[in-house]
Amino acid sequence: MRFRRNPCFLYLVLLPLIPLLWFAEGSFARRTLYTFVLYLFVPLLVGRLSGFELWELGFRLPRKEGLKWLTFLLLLTIPLSLYGTTIPEMKEYYPIFEYSSLSEFLVKELMVGVIMLSHEAFYRGILLFPLAKKKEWLGIMAQVVPYTLVHIGKPGIEVPYSFIGGIIFAKLDLKAESFLPSFLLHWFGAMLFDVLCAFT
Repeated sequence: MRFRRNPCFLYLVLLPLIPLLWFAEGSFARRTLYTFVLYLFVPLLVGRLSGFELWELGFRLPRKEGLKWLTFLLLLTIPLSLYGTTIPEMKEYYPIFEYSSLSEFLVKELMVGVIMLSHEAFYRGILLFPLAKKKEWLGIMAQVVPYTLVHIGKPGIEVPYSFIGGIIFAKLDLKAESFLPSFLLHWFGAMLFDVLCAFT
């Protein structure tokens, strides 16, 4: 089949999944499930049916070189998060869920982890790696443009931040040959910022 193991075909087939998530309504748990299905389960299934191996989609343990950069970037999230709390629009928007107790807060942060895992698997894994193997910057730009667009409607600073962050995440993951570093970075940054917004 001419479409088998074709990164451009895979990309075009998966792109329509992005607007489907806009219609995900209901509880935070339901929206988490929708994100997992539309951004991780279905794309991974399509990728495998298209003939790509898991490692070709970024599903592997990261190389040590990527982990060095991950450590540096994790430390950088601390001052960035502290700065973010000085922006009223950001502090009002986060956390993105409601909670009535510490235990509920922690459970929903685990759900945020599922959302972050799904996002990173989709953008920095399945969309990025097959295209980047053909041409690195083609893969990077192909994932960062839709990733940036889905941030429209959130606090204004997030749009340029997501564009720059999406490029940094992609470069980090390509060095690591895995999307796991950007997942860990994204989730840690989100949790830290939620805690700062909720309890300071």
